[in-house]
Amino acid sequence: MPPRLTSFADDARIALDNLADRASGLVNPTVRLGVTGLSRSGKTVFISSLVHNLLHGGRLPLFEPVQSGRVSAVRLEPQPDDAVPRFQYEDHIRALVKERIWPDSTRAISELRITLDYQSASGWNRLFSPGRLSIDIVDYPGEWLLDLPLLGKDYRTFSEETIALAETGIRSELSHGWLALTRAPDIHAGADEMVARDLANAFADYLKACKADERSLSTLPPGRLLLPGDLEGSPALTFAPLALPAQGHSGRGSLWAMMERRYEAYKSVVVKPFFREHFARLDRQIVLVDALQAMNRGPEAVQDLERALTDVLACFRPGTNSLLSSLLGRRIDRVLVAATKADHLHHESHDRLDALTRRLVDRAIARIGMAGAGIDVMALASVRATREATVKRNGHELPVIVGTPMEGETIGAECFDGQRKTAIFPGDLPEDPESLFARIASGEAGEPLPDVNVVRFRPPLLEETGGGIKLSVPHIRLDRAMQFLFGDRLA
Repeated sequence: MPPRLTSFADDARIALDNLADRASGLVNPTVRLGVTGLSRSGKTVFISSLVHNLLHGGRLPLFEPVQSGRVSAVRLEPQPDDAVPRFQYEDHIRALVKERIWPDSTRAISELRITLDYQSASGWNRLFSPGRLSIDIVDYPGEWLLDLPLLGKDYRTFSEETIALAETGIRSELSHGWLALTRAPDIHAGADEMVARDLANAFADYLKACKADERSLSTLPPGRLLLPGDLEGSPALTFAPLALPAQGHSGRGSLWAMMERRYEAYKSVVVKPFFREHFARLDRQIVLVDALQAMNRGPEAVQDLERALTDVLACFRPGTNSLLSSLLGRRIDRVLVAATKADHLHHESHDRLDALTRRLVDRAIARIGMAGAGIDVMALASVRATREATVKRNGHELPVIVGTPMEGETIGAECFDGQRKTAIFPGDLPEDPESLFARIASGEAGEPLPDVNVVRFRPPLLEETGGGIKLSVPHIRLDRAMQFLFGDRLA
């Protein structure tokens, strides 16, 4: 079940926030779009490309309001939440377009408002007034979303589940030092600040090792231990799971009691405010995942991605908003799970990446007994960094992708310098998703699943028009994502 806040005060505040949003929406219709993703999935790039394509008339053939010519103007406007940092669109797009580097990843929450003036497709609606819709894009780290299930877990459950997971597969190697440390102290002895700090640091190091590129694991709560921000060093972040006895309770003043209290403080200080002030006010949500990277890292990374998706989707309750639910407890009525970096594959494999991700999502939905209504899946590339070509080898034409690999990227013995374009055969994904999951079930841990060359490319060099104006950022299926996420609100 989705996590719920049990405090009447919290529920009342959520209801008041939603009432305020709806009152504002009567004057200026708004959709609040949450954008998050699991490790290095490209949240910042997705938002930057979406906004750039809307502002600069990008090629969006599947986004009906633009394709039909009904959108007359698009502009950035001041965001409504003054206490939330602005998403620095201009800086990110400068990095992408002018410097050809990928912008820094999301480390905290931010927001941006983009407003579209449009003509309704309905002749009846056009009689009243021109349409206007503001899209408030709320960008937040995926680690924060994975924290929401903690609201339904006490400290004992959190400790037992985290330690059990840490003892499996590759995690057992990464967690060896932390697990040895967590079993050493007498948890009934008096609380010791230095012991607590050492345990918290060792636990955070274990989570960071799981997240590293060479592992690419996804289930990593508590997320703020990875992204502490201004809470670094605070008691609410200085805690870790403990190996607890099967029976008994924490004694006053003990290490166990200290860790338990700080875990509850983490939920109160970090998780609940995010749920109440941001997540509970969203209308639509996109979750970006790097499924290709997980598949390239092997069965264990794919299984961990599925586990993370299960936890993520359990946080949502997709469904149509009634007037009452909109006012008192909004539902996120559309959720899109998008596999990014489709440009790392030939177009023949785009639908295969889509199908593999859809199978992951279906398995996650089945595990939590949830209906799939309101959830869609697609493969996309927010910024297309490659183009397709063919090369002849041994008398046969071979489909390749052409781009500029980032400095330090390697294929075999070749190391790229970040300047030279090259043609790469990306490999193929399996046609049948079940064949991949059969290999996972067979326990082929540690071996890449599909024969795919995953190389990171620099952003593309954008051509200019005769007037010296940069063309819009190229993409794959970004228009399809727009149509699903808010196209209906521009009808």
